[in-house]
Amino acid sequence: MYENSFPEKRFNKTLEFLTKHVPTSDKILDLGVANPFSKIMQKNGYKVSNTNGEDLDNDFKAVQNNDYDCVTAFEIFEHLLAPYNILREIKANKLVASVPLKLWFAPAYRSKTDKWDRHYHEFEAWQFDWLLEKSGWKIKDSVKWSHPVNKIGLRPLLRTFTPRYYAVYAEKI
Repeated sequence: MYENSFPEKRFNKTLEFLTKHVPTSDKILDLGVANPFSKIMQKNGYKVSNTNGEDLDNDFKAVQNNDYDCVTAFEIFEHLLAPYNILREIKANKLVASVPLKLWFAPAYRSKTDKWDRHYHEFEAWQFDWLLEKSGWKIKDSVKWSHPVNKIGLRPLLRTFTPRYYAVYAEKI
């Protein structure tokens, strides 16, 4: 997935936000298969387990046990048809999650070759807040940031100042 590019700014911002809210003593379940960012969390002292590629729209077993203090979900919920369901099933008391924000000047992302690499949702911040609230979470902190690209054009210019990512720290109500 990151063969030709590494989202360094996004990873740095995400790690900064995570370390602000979650101590390294917390046991983390990271939704999604092992990935470059889960390895970064481990290198920074976090005890991280990942899900195994199961369909999180239908299979909630991984989040239904009390073995974890925190669930992380970085750019996962936009791939699910119904993220509300798994959010309701999480037993951990803390959630750190990020989603790509809907860009008015770009269509939703869709890979034509990988059915898992598609965005069913691209949220506006208020929509993600509402989803979390309705599924039993209280947002304690949030942050947005842009994602500039090194290209010339109107859309690349808009990406320099339009927020692209939204991260939240929430606690179970």
